[in-house]
Amino acid sequence: MNKIFDGKRYWLLDGAMGTMLQKSGLKLGERPDLLSITHPDVVERINRAYVEAGSDLICANTFGSNAKKLAGCGHTVEEVVAAGIGTAKRAAAGTAARVMLDVGPIGELLEPAGALKFEEAYEIYKEVVLAGWRAGADLVKFATMTDLYEIKAAVLAAKENTPLPVLVSMTFEENGRTFTGCTVESFAITAEGLGVDGVGINCSLGPAEIYPMAQRLCAATSLPVFIKPNAGLPDPATGRYSIGPKEFCDELERFKALGISAVGGCCGTTPEYLALLAKTFKQDTPVHREPVRRSAVCTPTRTVEIDTVRVIGERINPTGKKRFKEALRDGDMDYILSQAVEQAGAGADILDVNVGLPEIDEQEMMIRAVKAVQSVCDLPLQLDSTRADVLEAGLRVYNGKPIVNSVNGEQAVLDRLLPICKKYGAAVVGLTLDENGIPALAEQRFALAQKIVAAAEAAGIPREDVYIDCLTLTASAQQEAVRETLKAVRMVKERLGVKTVLGVSNISFGLPCREQVNTSFLTLAMAHGLDLPIINPNAEAMMAAVASFKVLYNIDRDSREYLARYAGQAAVQPAAQQTVTLYDAVLQGLKAAAAQAARTALQAKSPEELVNEVLIPALDTVGAGFEKGVLFLPQLLQSAGAAQAAFEVVKDAIAASGKKSGGKGKIIVATVKGDIHDIGKNIVKTLLENYGYDVLDLGRDVPAETVVKAAQEHGVRLVGLSALMTTTLGSMEETICALRRAGLSCRVMVGGAVLTPEYAMHIGADYYAKDAKQSVDIAREVLG
Repeated sequence: MNKIFDGKRYWLLDGAMGTMLQKSGLKLGERPDLLSITHPDVVERINRAYVEAGSDLICANTFGSNAKKLAGCGHTVEEVVAAGIGTAKRAAAGTAARVMLDVGPIGELLEPAGALKFEEAYEIYKEVVLAGWRAGADLVKFATMTDLYEIKAAVLAAKENTPLPVLVSMTFEENGRTFTGCTVESFAITAEGLGVDGVGINCSLGPAEIYPMAQRLCAATSLPVFIKPNAGLPDPATGRYSIGPKEFCDELERFKALGISAVGGCCGTTPEYLALLAKTFKQDTPVHREPVRRSAVCTPTRTVEIDTVRVIGERINPTGKKRFKEALRDGDMDYILSQAVEQAGAGADILDVNVGLPEIDEQEMMIRAVKAVQSVCDLPLQLDSTRADVLEAGLRVYNGKPIVNSVNGEQAVLDRLLPICKKYGAAVVGLTLDENGIPALAEQRFALAQKIVAAAEAAGIPREDVYIDCLTLTASAQQEAVRETLKAVRMVKERLGVKTVLGVSNISFGLPCREQVNTSFLTLAMAHGLDLPIINPNAEAMMAAVASFKVLYNIDRDSREYLARYAGQAAVQPAAQQTVTLYDAVLQGLKAAAAQAARTALQAKSPEELVNEVLIPALDTVGAGFEKGVLFLPQLLQSAGAAQAAFEVVKDAIAASGKKSGGKGKIIVATVKGDIHDIGKNIVKTLLENYGYDVLDLGRDVPAETVVKAAQEHGVRLVGLSALMTTTLGSMEETICALRRAGLSCRVMVGGAVLTPEYAMHIGADYYAKDAKQSVDIAREVLG
């Protein structure tokens, strides 16, 4: 089964497992995956019902079968996965239906937003996929994913340890982004680069809401696309979903025109839904889809398409930079991060990351630098090294699709590096040089470019992911070579149709007024077809040349970008700051810088003034950006971490003065009885603590009486309750009633994916918090 979808027919996936198990008597708090061991007949009956309805690919009951979620259950991952696969295979016996190892999220946030390391996530998924392969699964489906980094760990675990085909689907919110802010396009190009066999969208929303995201997904990838919507939205009071089988199928029928390959259902769908889908789809042939091939790189929250001149910032590189070399030797990551933040603020589109220094461990430093820069900046990165092991280490931990700088025309280099770029889905820069050096003539450099492009395509790297660097030679020493470089750029662009790169500043080495020479050369190079200039974005003359070029070449229509940058000179970036203010450190998520800035600020302000006049306003600014959709969960949590680092300095200052730290008040948070999901609750806790509240976290699966007892003992005035599943909303109502019966005067705020403001009021809550930021607003209202 090397190719899952052949394009000759639609493949039918299955429907919901969890909601079907609930209908079959799954008890509150019971782990669904364990029913494959305790009640295999129930699970097999559900699997068989989908096969009989027409499903070609059915999911084993293994969605939560990872070490984190099974902890303390008395069974190993191997046992639970084997039972789930075995049950599904018995249900499919005698038919052509195939069994998918269904794998969901681990249930914890990965770094930098959470504590789970990428390498730990990889090992968790490795255990699951190996168990599934040994048990006889036909393929792996990673589903309901919200974190692109977690997808990378999962896919690598599957592809490096099993021969199974891999499908991946994410769940998006109505704003077109996942819970962590990942875009449809970033998902598409990253997953395709990693070599998965199909991508999809499942859960969270109904067909109508998913349709515009499916349009974007089909336009962004050449892979087969599958769709598994919910049966609309659940009614919190009854648990029933809003769309019946006929409406569900009618809505999905219009997806045919997008060129999808497979359909199924998620929460709330049943074999009845699938039987109608089979009638709707199985007699038709999929619409052939020809997506536009685009050159693009990304992080989870930002995709940069190379459809115009894009600036690669050159400052994270020790070459000719004494201060940067000192930072590398001292492990001063804050200085490196400051370079990233400054370049992003100055208008760079992509950042080059080169940490090569003979006296340090370059591989370890590349890993640290990639993780650290991605924690404070959402620009895509170009990983720059001459060593294959360094590049692979950086590629492995990079979140999204990066650029590798570089390969060249030497066959040994191509053989060594292109397979690494292919494995991790990176775009690659090809230098027009080989073992004989840099050719003098443009035609010779073009020949090397042809060789590099051909080798990349032979390695499975598409032409749009190859960027050719015709190499800038110093005008003061090789004046005749300048025109040859420009000529080579034009030849590569026009004859090969690939994107072009140049490091610009080398042109002026040894000459006075270097910026003038650099700017003139940059302008000429762009006119000859340069797409990706590597420059210092803090050099305003260079950035002005790029902005002007886009106006003069009719790329910046109506001069909108130019006017936004220069009208009234309001948007011109100042020279790089030598120090970062506390306010800016919190906004940028710079923890060490925030702590240092707090120590400095305390020389002029009291701890109370620092908190109320700087820290809280900074967090409010980040929160406002989050609510507007211009900042996302990772940035919110990074800023919270920076604020926490400053708060620790403030606490130490108060303790040293002999005063008592007066907290703003104590708040209880808990995930209700029967619900083992706590990511949302943990985020709320983090944000509340960073606003100065004392938070008592009771954990998950918390009985009502435990909440009541804690509220009585601590005299809290605000309790926060979380629930993710409709089946545990009853526990939430029970907990609220128990607090009321106990005569406690505390206010109750509730939150969770299945809640609505109306239902929150119906069960007696005082407040409904749609997200972590709103929980802070509620705490302010109640506690001040």
